[in-house]
Amino acid sequence: QVQLVESGGGLVQPGGSLRLSCAASGSIFSINAMGWYRQASEKQRERVATITTGGSTNYTDSVKGRFTISRDNAKNTVYLQMNGLKPDDTAVYACNVFALTRESGLLRWRNYWGQGTQVTVSS
Repeated sequence: QVQLVESGGGLVQPGGSLRLSCAASGSIFSINAMGWYRQASEKQRERVATITTGGSTNYTDSVKGRFTISRDNAKNTVYLQMNGLKPDDTAVYACNVFALTRESGLLRWRNYWGQGTQVTVSS
C-alpha cells in the first residue's frame, strides 16, 4: 500500500502565494515521475506540473513563470510553490506519483493519487 499525504492548501488573496507538499509513504521501491493536477468546479482535471527523477520539469502554459515544482527524492516528497495566484487557479489540487511498489508479492509500476487539497484564490 502507498499513501500520499498532501498539505498546504487554503484561502489566499489574488497575488498571494501558497506551497503545496505531498509525501509518499508505504511499500515504495522507486518513484519515477511526480506531478500536480487540479480540477476546478465543473471542469475537467488539468495537469499543472510534472517533474522527473532527474529534475526535468513541465508546466501547463497558464502557470509558467508563477508556479515551481520540485521534489526531495530522499523524502519521497513533491512540492508546488505557487506565486502570483489568480482566481482562475482556484481548484482542488492533487498530487500524483508513478511508483514501483510490491502488491501481492509482485513488483509493479502504478499511478497513485493524493486525496486532494483545496486552493481558493479570492479577495
